[in-house]
Amino acid sequence: MPEPKLKLVEGGAKASVDLTAVFNALDVAVLGLNAEGSILNANSAAEQLVGRSLESMRGEALSRVAPELSDLESISLRASTKDIVITEHGIDVFNPRTGHGIYMDVAASPIPESGGWVALRIIETTVTQQMDRRLGYLGAARSVSGMASVLAHEVKNPLSGIRGASQLLDQHVSDADRQLTDLIRDEVDRICALVDRMGQFSGNAVLHPVALNIHKVLDRVHNVAMNGFAANISFVTDYDPSLPLVSGERDLLIQVFLNLIKNAAEAVPVKGGRITLRTAYKPGVRLLTSPGKEGEDAPRNLPLVVEITDNGPGIEPELRDHLFDPFVTSKPNGSGLGLALTAKIIHDHGGMIDFESIPGQTTFRVLLPIHTGTTVDTPMDTPVDTNEEML
Repeated sequence: MPEPKLKLVEGGAKASVDLTAVFNALDVAVLGLNAEGSILNANSAAEQLVGRSLESMRGEALSRVAPELSDLESISLRASTKDIVITEHGIDVFNPRTGHGIYMDVAASPIPESGGWVALRIIETTVTQQMDRRLGYLGAARSVSGMASVLAHEVKNPLSGIRGASQLLDQHVSDADRQLTDLIRDEVDRICALVDRMGQFSGNAVLHPVALNIHKVLDRVHNVAMNGFAANISFVTDYDPSLPLVSGERDLLIQVFLNLIKNAAEAVPVKGGRITLRTAYKPGVRLLTSPGKEGEDAPRNLPLVVEITDNGPGIEPELRDHLFDPFVTSKPNGSGLGLALTAKIIHDHGGMIDFESIPGQTTFRVLLPIHTGTTVDTPMDTPVDTNEEML
């Protein structure tokens, strides 16, 4: 079958353009599937996405060629059966060739008079969109700051009155009823403790960053975990020894990574649980993330990457878009403040946090700036809070 030609008129002269070349020039992956889900055509972007040439996968089912894209085949079949365009956004897929998750929008469009053919367009989420999502996490952290101020002023004062009243009632109730007044005081104390924890969000933190070796921070956290809550979990470390020093406050960064590792430890299976700590240097990430001189935003380079990966079941899809919001938790007795506090601490350091999650693998990724000053860390044996509430 001869390839179609497109006649173009440019400057009064006719030019012949090969539509296949146009098809392959698209930076969006496009697959042509028949009514059974077999691949009939693919452009260069689709070949790169799947990791195979068109000739090697022509006539095979998409789910056989790329099992990680099997959901896309079902979308195509629905579009073919119903003869309608079907679009789905924010599909999270693990790419076994790169070892990372990818996010994509997919549109399946039936091709008229083709006998059930469908054009499947796969648009990977852009770096800009991923950064927008990360900035959304920072917005969630900022929202907690205002909430903390309201709670501190509007909640604790009446709670003090309630507690005082319960103490007065103790003098006039029977022993049998005294357990009720004790309950009132216990619950008031519990709420006050929660409000105190919320107070950690209030105001703009004034940090005094110094030059830190991030691997010493991670080693401290690793030792705490291995001698406590993660004693029965296997750890894998993959550190880049050439990393420059990070800019931050040592104790706060210890708390951040301890929180993330504790969260991972609670997610992994009882048998075969594994947590991987990885560091890397990835230049090119430059964002407006921290206040500069005179209150203006100053661009910050965030080339230092710390990843914490666990082999747990993954984060529930309904939680992913709100994971760093306050009071979002999957734990029966959780308050949902741990990840919100983590996001705020990282934001106060001028950094960012993101995550990828599929069944069997969840990765939290922290991006941090390089230290540019002269102050160097002087480690001290300070206590670490290992009971920080997590998701």
